Amino acid sequence: MNNYWKNLNEEVKEYFKILSPELPEWLFEYIDTPEVARLDGICQSNGTIYSKVFNDTYYYSSLTHSIGVSLLIWHFTHDKKQTLSGLFHDIATPVFKHCIDFMNGDSEHQESTEDRTEQIIKNSKEIMTLLERDNIKVREVSDYKIYPIADNDTPKLSADRFEYTLSGGLYQVRVFDLEKIEQYYNNITIVKNEDGIDELAFQDINLCESFIHDISKLWPRWIKDEDRTCMQFIADLVKSMNKKGYIKIDDLYNLSEKEVINLILNCKDDYIREAFKNYQNATKDSVYKSDEPNNQIYCTSVKGKKRYINPLVVVNNKISRIKDISESANTDINNFLNMKMHKYIGFNFEFKPY
Repeated sequence: MNNYWKNLNEEVKEYFKILSPELPEWLFEYIDTPEVARLDGICQSNGTIYSKVFNDTYYYSSLTHSIGVSLLIWHFTHDKKQTLSGLFHDIATPVFKHCIDFMNGDSEHQESTEDRTEQIIKNSKEIMTLLERDNIKVREVSDYKIYPIADNDTPKLSADRFEYTLSGGLYQVRVFDLEKIEQYYNNITIVKNEDGIDELAFQDINLCESFIHDISKLWPRWIKDEDRTCMQFIADLVKSMNKKGYIKIDDLYNLSEKEVINLILNCKDDYIREAFKNYQNATKDSVYKSDEPNNQIYCTSVKGKKRYINPLVVVNNKISRIKDISESANTDINNFLNMKMHKYIGFNFEFKPY
């Protein structure tokens, strides 16, 4: 944890303090376990950071996201089991994250890699020793979906969805500063939603409207043509590597992204190696977007997952979804949901997956 913290971006350190002014020391021991620490070698940007198509402000790892989720849960619940479920929720994440869901044909839900979570926890001597010490059962921390504050269905507000939205608005598409995040965050409380289930909610409609307006500029980043192109290309390239025997599926869960990229760049297959180099040099202008296919270049057709939030807000002691009571929020959300995406996307270089 000392090395991780020493190398952590200063803005992220301040961001963590907003999420939880108290950084629970007991959590650090779990963060230091090899299975959790491994996530620092996986970028939260789903492999898009390795091209020039996007320009993230700084590297933000899956470990940093997982710590952020756990701190957010701890702040609102002070429950160790829920907090650990948040820390472990991405422990089964492979390199390039949701690109591997794309590879598995799960581009719309992006949940195909979650099945290994319990197995990884059970196979970790370090984690199991800590859980036994703290009298916590594996089943109480291996599925964060059993805790509605940690996770719930889109477009509700949960710790996971809140964290990747707040951090994405810092390092991907700059829609927040720390002062704005603190203002939004401190307005959050826990209420019972329309199904009688705990959910994070805003207490001020004006702040909630402002939050929606800000993040509506971020949402397109996660599904736009350029993003889906990058993710499907990586999916196709990794699948090709696996088909040819240059990489094992288990490698995706055991190696860092740097190590996998090193395998790609040193692959004896010139075709694969050069395709990835072309990807590294690709820019926004390199992306093909059309409603017609192009067989002369790398061209694909893939759907994505529309990530957005329609949070609850408390107005005059009444709890409502912001979309139902705010014209501006309704417009912002609908503009995103109706955004145009091209049927065919790709890069202006040739690559036919094996």
